[in-house]
Amino acid sequence: MRRALVALLLLSSCSGGGGSGRTELVYWSAANVQEVELAEKLTEIWNEGHPQVRVVHLPIPESRSSEEVLLAAVAARTTPDVCSAIWPGVVEQFVRARALVRLDTFPDFFRVMESRMGRKVLEQYRSSDGGFYQVPWKTNPILIEYNKKLFEEAGIERPPRTYSEFLKAGEKVTKDLDGDGMPDRWMMFVSTDVRWWQRFFDFYAFYIAASGGRTLLEGRKVSFEDSAAVQVFRFFREGFERGIFPRSGFQVDAFLGGLVAAQVTGPWSIPYLEKYKPEGFHYDFMEVPVPDGYEGPVYTYGDPKNIVIFSTCRRTHEAWEFVKYLISDEADRMLLEVTNQLPIRRDLLEDPKFSDYFRKNPMMVKFARQLPYTRGVDLVPELKEIFDAISMEFEATCIYGRKSPEEGIRDAAERCREILME
Repeated sequence: MRRALVALLLLSSCSGGGGSGRTELVYWSAANVQEVELAEKLTEIWNEGHPQVRVVHLPIPESRSSEEVLLAAVAARTTPDVCSAIWPGVVEQFVRARALVRLDTFPDFFRVMESRMGRKVLEQYRSSDGGFYQVPWKTNPILIEYNKKLFEEAGIERPPRTYSEFLKAGEKVTKDLDGDGMPDRWMMFVSTDVRWWQRFFDFYAFYIAASGGRTLLEGRKVSFEDSAAVQVFRFFREGFERGIFPRSGFQVDAFLGGLVAAQVTGPWSIPYLEKYKPEGFHYDFMEVPVPDGYEGPVYTYGDPKNIVIFSTCRRTHEAWEFVKYLISDEADRMLLEVTNQLPIRRDLLEDPKFSDYFRKNPMMVKFARQLPYTRGVDLVPELKEIFDAISMEFEATCIYGRKSPEEGIRDAAERCREILME
């Protein structure tokens, strides 16, 4: 029923205005509570100041994933005018389908983008045809949260930086608490779920760190068949073999319950932890560990979401003006305050417009410091299949030890080359 209503609203109001002389734009946001609240506030403010360009906000229809909904909407030509729930990995599929407006055709595109984030960051989002079809909007740098008390009890004076330090710390933390010969507490939770997107939060974030900020591909050429990837596979394999990573999931919150001392996460966990942490629970965040001997800044996956204008939009100039409002100073402050997610914006910690937020939310400072050292994903339509291939080899090599790390990476790379040639 809800999907039918959304489709009806889209068909009746998309970029229209009827005889009133007023333009109406349909805007889809993500469906989680915080982003719906943010979108409703932003559209209300916009509508008050722009009576001739009214924006209708709708959360993206419910499904297994927003990408699934958007691909179906593209096929049916029922896309909204503007959407801010865009994972960059799906953009090239939309570009192939000619479903997006090329944004660098707007005269002020580069001026607006470079003033907000700089050209170097913007270039990560250039599509294979040379154009820009997405506005980099927000990011969630991936770090590791850890239980300070469990680390201290194990004699770990500072968060481990390298693989060997992490594995050694893991052997101190992992314990058999009830004497049955099996661990009851582990160092870190690593998902054994083989769904492709799980690898963003283990292999991929760790590969970006180990490689000094590289992603999986150079253009359409596989570039992850290297020592950095092998070291990442070896690290996770050793963690499972040594028993410091559990091989099954939990029915309760393992981190707050003290069953695991650490887990990979993003800034979205802070409000949750603050709300549900038991009395006396103290946590902090550390960078993703790197191979022994690694030098230089530590990079990580940024888990970005971006904004697009769909080609079904008939009033693209007005839509572009609304998109620029969504990345304005005012909107970015609200993004921080309402969602605890970071705008893709340079010098965020130095900008006095946001200093009050970081003073009130000191845990967010570590994530903001990570902003210059985050990476997104490669912009190829086959990205899901590439991560499927990597996930299969991650399971065989790291979780079950059926292959050596060298064999696992070699087989993953070979399969990815086949995918990119198909």
